[in-house]
Amino acid sequence: MREKLIIGRKDLANFPELELENIAVKIDTGAFTSSIHCDKIEEIEHEGESAIRFQLLDPTHEWYNGKTFVFKKYKLKKIKSSSGHSELRYIIRTKIELFRKIYPVELSLSERGDMKYPVLLGRKLLRKRFLIDPSKQNLSYNDLNNE
Repeated sequence: MREKLIIGRKDLANFPELELENIAVKIDTGAFTSSIHCDKIEEIEHEGESAIRFQLLDPTHEWYNGKTFVFKKYKLKKIKSSSGHSELRYIIRTKIELFRKIYPVELSLSERGDMKYPVLLGRKLLRKRFLIDPSKQNLSYNDLNNE
């Protein structure tokens, strides 16, 4: 069994396929699926196939760049929010970089502009990889800057 890394309650992560670096992430053990804040989420036809089109973050976020992403591989899943109501959300598979390692991650696309953190990392990503120490923060980011 490999040793688990310790991650704090919040950190900064990279999403290489989404062209995002040093994005604030919050650890959310109450969520199974990780989520990312998006804008203008819509299902479209792209090159003769169904696809999902969206922009990451929104114009009020400091890292917003207005770039539109299209994913042909996606699914629709019922997600229960912290307030207890369920909604259908689009799920994409991409990669996240934490502690200089790349991990596959499923992200639900969510319009969460009213939230402080644009990304929540859920149990599906965390399990078997990380132990959470809520008294710590930015351990992955600090690891990158202490070369």
